[in-house]
Amino acid sequence: MSRTFSAARGGYPFAGRELRVLAALLGLFLLVSAGYVLWLPDVTPLKKTNPSETSFMRLKERQARAQGRKLPRHMVWTPWAAISENLKHAVLVAEDDGFYAHKGVDWESTQRAIAEDLKKRRFAKGGSTITQQLARNLYLSPSKNPLRKVKEILIARRLERHLGKRRIFELYLNVAEWGKGIYGAEAAAQAYFGKSAADLTPEEAAALAAALPSPRRYNPVGGTRFMERQKSRIIGRMRASGYLPDEAEDAVLQDSFEVINSTEVIVSTPAAAGEQITE
Repeated sequence: MSRTFSAARGGYPFAGRELRVLAALLGLFLLVSAGYVLWLPDVTPLKKTNPSETSFMRLKERQARAQGRKLPRHMVWTPWAAISENLKHAVLVAEDDGFYAHKGVDWESTQRAIAEDLKKRRFAKGGSTITQQLARNLYLSPSKNPLRKVKEILIARRLERHLGKRRIFELYLNVAEWGKGIYGAEAAAQAYFGKSAADLTPEEAAALAAALPSPRRYNPVGGTRFMERQKSRIIGRMRASGYLPDEAEDAVLQDSFEVINSTEVIVSTPAAAGEQITE
């Protein structure tokens, strides 16, 4: 009787041949994983060309088709100067207040997110910066897979090296989702407030920023207690950061919130983006 057969009969879970097959499969898995993580997109065209679609958009539209539905895409490319400073400030304090200090990844936030995930024994917190969110939207998916997270970090670092902060933020504000089929600041401003992104008030900007973590769940003009708390928190952080003038008193802000909460959402159909940047 061979040693391999005896070992298998003696209680060992795998014989020699099975171990070799498992080792080969493990090696193949590691090779594929390394290839997935290390293959990175060329981001340099984004210096001068505006993306007309993202990986996230295509994914959502494929999911809709699989359910027998067609998901319209509302998006209007808007240059940096035509986006309200209020929205830039609201998104900054809500999503990534260290944006101008880090190099694509906030390692302290990432460590906190990992600790929270380990505590809950599931991938819950992302700790993603604006740059990481842009990398995910443009090239990846919302998956919580750790390999996807590693690739997100690598792409974020590449975006920072080649594009710079202002261009990254401009791209983010134009491709972020703000509701089903609503992408970018201009489409969101038109859909929820019937105005251009350039004309958003601090309160409207705070409402849009409050919806960013889960735009299909949180309605900027929904008026729920949770959204009211989030908007007030963002307004408070904008004021503390010096982004709001002293004359923006609480009573005025409260009146504005009441107007926002009574607004009916009528989604317009803006033209698709994709044109070249014009200075």
